[in-house]
Amino acid sequence: MRHPAPLPTSVSTLGRALVMGIVNVTPDSFSDGGKWFSRDAAVAHAHELLEQGADILDIGGESTRPGAARVDVDEELRRVIPVIEELAGTGAVLSIDTTRAQVAEAAVAAGAHIINDVSGGLADPHMDRTAAETGAVFIAMHWRGHATEMDSLDRYDDVYSDVHRELMTRVGQLLQAGVKREQIVLDPGLGFAKSGANNWPLLARTRDFVGEGYPVLVGASRKRFLGQLLASQEGEPVAPEARDVATAAITALSVLEGAWAVRVHNVAASVDAFKVAQAWQAANVKRLG
Repeated sequence: MRHPAPLPTSVSTLGRALVMGIVNVTPDSFSDGGKWFSRDAAVAHAHELLEQGADILDIGGESTRPGAARVDVDEELRRVIPVIEELAGTGAVLSIDTTRAQVAEAAVAAGAHIINDVSGGLADPHMDRTAAETGAVFIAMHWRGHATEMDSLDRYDDVYSDVHRELMTRVGQLLQAGVKREQIVLDPGLGFAKSGANNWPLLARTRDFVGEGYPVLVGASRKRFLGQLLASQEGEPVAPEARDVATAAITALSVLEGAWAVRVHNVAASVDAFKVAQAWQAANVKRLG
């Protein structure tokens, strides 16, 4: 397992894929909106995820669910920076989930190690420079537009080829801006401008994304396409929290396909899925000699 750099040795020395636990400091996230909105609740939830086995905590202060309205930058900072400051003092490995360079810069200064930008740097013209200047690990996700418009952008000739081309073009721009190759993580952007069936070809080609030589993050947790897959006979999608078993199945398959990390709400389920995948891999290695 090749980890991006720089990361603390607590995770960079691990020879396995990682679990990133989600901490939404928002009132309106699609799966757990409002539960962890206060600083104390968010910090308590973060500690719970660490106890369940999370390697990284991803702190976000703005919902990116389909149709979500944006919050202003001061409000986003107010939500996330106190949480990051408190958790940084515990030695936790932290990621800031933001599309704003100002928030990313403040979060790294407060102790975050990773910038997880769902726009891959496209939403803020200053983000590329911020990633380069901070030197933080940068997760570049495939993105076509903000939450209010992304469903209308779910149009592809061939979803894997189009996503791959657009994502690698973005990587080239990051490198030109001074971001180092070892900082970059790829994320195919499941659910973003991909409302349903277009997510599955991307998951099926995880190994091809890995083949580009960058660590790959898979973020399928509780997303709409899983709700559709598990829908009732009447076609009603199951609730987000009822998608955790399906999410854990994707975790196991992603590990077997070479993913660097999975971003999940239910850490305990994915930790168990990791153990299954690792045992499977080990048995195959032994069998093949």
